[in-house]
Amino acid sequence: MNKVYITKLSKFLPNEPVSNSKMEDYLGFVNNRPSRTKGIILRNNKIQTRYYALDKEGNTTHSNAQLCAEAIKGLENENFSLHEMQLLSGGTTSPDLILPSHTTVVQNELGVNAVEIISPAGSCNAGMQALKYSFLSVLSGNTDNAISFGSEKLSSWMHAKNFEQESHSWKDLEEKPILAFEKDFLRWMLSDGAGAALLQNKPNSSGISLQIEWIEFRSYSNEINICMYAGGERFDDGSIKPWRDYNTSELMEKSLFSLRQDAALLSKHIVKKGGEFLSDVVAKRQFDLSEIDYFLPHISSEYFREYMLEDLKARNMDIPPEKWFTNLIRVGNVGAASIYLMMEELFNSDQLKKGEKILLMVPESASFSYAFALLTVV
Repeated sequence: MNKVYITKLSKFLPNEPVSNSKMEDYLGFVNNRPSRTKGIILRNNKIQTRYYALDKEGNTTHSNAQLCAEAIKGLENENFSLHEMQLLSGGTTSPDLILPSHTTVVQNELGVNAVEIISPAGSCNAGMQALKYSFLSVLSGNTDNAISFGSEKLSSWMHAKNFEQESHSWKDLEEKPILAFEKDFLRWMLSDGAGAALLQNKPNSSGISLQIEWIEFRSYSNEINICMYAGGERFDDGSIKPWRDYNTSELMEKSLFSLRQDAALLSKHIVKKGGEFLSDVVAKRQFDLSEIDYFLPHISSEYFREYMLEDLKARNMDIPPEKWFTNLIRVGNVGAASIYLMMEELFNSDQLKKGEKILLMVPESASFSYAFALLTVV
């Protein structure tokens, strides 16, 4: 087996950062009224700025594929040309099209060479699944290099125009929330952007590289109902009715293509299951958490930080707060791209030293799946 190294990381965040007070200038007002939940959500997630691939009229400035292409172009340098790419692997919650696959559209946008591609589906862990596929390809010798990426174009999905018809169908807007909490909740959580990583079978000749030691995944969808979803309706018994079983008018009236999340189910399981899986990973991989120098957890909201610290401590897996590295409050929750944006910022910060260990953690609430990865600075 080859050794696998991340030799370069790049990102693309569209337009200017958007402050909390300006969010509805871009996302719009549902039924011409300010959100009743916005303030509560922002106080809990503590996000201060985020990025939207929209202008203030709600027009798209960049497609998802264009965000990815810009991030991927940043991987080129004097030692690597995109025309040398042998594998392109990327994931997102928010592809531009249902068909063909997201990576197909990104490859078309790049317009470089014909290569093997793959498009993992899902939400936050789609980017990590892309990374693992790239890792295994280089590890096995299937390819000498691979480009892995994660991206999101969520702003237009969260725009008020997508909820207007549903809000007008309510009989009494004074008694009902302006928007169902499970939908409005996510409007103040999500952001746009893309991050990309170049994986090779040799480290950089100068500077640092990140050797990928291992990547572990687990899904608990066998025992927990889906939590975040779009394209259908979920009922109290956990059953799902997909969008194709509704008529056209119902699709709009129920805004079935909107992204929604069961916040109660999220709070009940997301931290607990992550700790449970980490315990198993530590036992399987026989590594000492005290040797970790940096912990990069993808947290959707700062609300969960305290609960994660408590859960890890209760499991005798304490990771001190000073080892945590996140950028949520500055770039927002960018779903499948978030872990790439954290890695990119740390990698290019000039603070990493050879021999240091980095632990990645990515939870995905859509299916309660989790990814952990261990990197060594070389």
